[in-house]
Amino acid sequence: MDTRLNTETPRIICMHAQDNVAIVANDLGLPAGARLPCGAVLREAVPQGHKVALVDIAESQPVRRYNVVIGYAAGALPAGSWINEQRLIMPKPPALDDLPIATENAQLKPLEGYTFEGYRNPDGSVGTRNLLAITTTVQCVSGVVEHAVRRIRQELLPRYPNVDDVLGLEHIYGCGVAIEAAEAEIPIRTLRNISFNPNFGGGTMVVSLGCEKLQPERLLPPGAMRGRGAAALRDYDLITLQDPSHVGFEAMIGSIMQTAEQHLDVLDRRRRETCPAAELIVGMQCGGSDAFSGVTANPAVGFASDLLVRAGATVMFSENTEVRDGVAQLTARAANADDTRWTGGRWYAIIGFTVQVQATTVSFKGPMWGNFRFGAPAGTSYYNTSNFFLSPSLITGFRLTKLAARSKSGLRPKKLCAHRLASMMA
Repeated sequence: MDTRLNTETPRIICMHAQDNVAIVANDLGLPAGARLPCGAVLREAVPQGHKVALVDIAESQPVRRYNVVIGYAAGALPAGSWINEQRLIMPKPPALDDLPIATENAQLKPLEGYTFEGYRNPDGSVGTRNLLAITTTVQCVSGVVEHAVRRIRQELLPRYPNVDDVLGLEHIYGCGVAIEAAEAEIPIRTLRNISFNPNFGGGTMVVSLGCEKLQPERLLPPGAMRGRGAAALRDYDLITLQDPSHVGFEAMIGSIMQTAEQHLDVLDRRRRETCPAAELIVGMQCGGSDAFSGVTANPAVGFASDLLVRAGATVMFSENTEVRDGVAQLTARAANADDTRWTGGRWYAIIGFTVQVQATTVSFKGPMWGNFRFGAPAGTSYYNTSNFFLSPSLITGFRLTKLAARSKSGLRPKKLCAHRLASMMA
């Protein structure tokens, strides 16, 4: 906490009328003796973003935020006490064989007649932008592709005013991996589907090295995407950097730019057309969780999510790993009981599986301080996946993170899709 005296009027944020804690909103936190709007007087200094007891909480009594029990008081917590993980006992996880099913699926009135101006693709999908994307099969080509993208932006893109941008789809997969492992299909399928994003205009351009384990035909098998040609034909344009015709770096860049120009010419002829809002597919992305994301940005995004769904659009709320302790809140909001047939032990198997795949494709670099600096022990940093998911000191932070993440999904009933992943794991 900042040691400078905070003379501001105390400001706290309480998420639900049934909550017995709130978070301090003042930039510098609040000093001991500050009187909160509810009348409680702080018994000690409380940093910004941390929880404070609004009423007396007896030992072993529940501590509630978002009207969800986030823990039990390890000792008596008088009103005005600083609430942190050292003063809480974690609740037991919900029994997976007795989860609430479709008990809170509030119906909201549909919104009709809403449209947007989008780009319709040959396969029927609709994009909101007109982008040239360069798919890559392996991390080894990233430097060449990055340079080519920079050259395309500078030298070619200005000649195609109807194209919004060009980007390279780079990753750290493709070589030095167990390509035949059962789990390999997950990152491969993910990269494939990213290549088919509706914003990319229905055409695919691929840069390969040549010797990688993830060969282009494995990443994009013939007929992989409907509406992209006959099943026996290749559905993409390929530049292989190890091709004998590429004598030196400039030859590689020249081939990429020549193919890019052909794609830009096609993209530049595309025009927006009026499309029903039901054609929209919106994915929610984590921007970094902290004590305020669950009370500001996430609820706002959740409200927008409800509006989109009411208009017929599809919103994907995807943060499985962040909401793994919130399975009871999610199953309660299922659209119907059939949408929860993947639950039970499968939920935690899916989460563990997701983490395993993430460990092969994502590099955590540096401390993840933004996620847990509100409520984490002073000076703590989190570097690797084992600490990220197992460290006991993070448990309270994780429970709050999952509640914060959940708020991005709004109030509409949810069609839970994790059973598709579960069926793959069977």
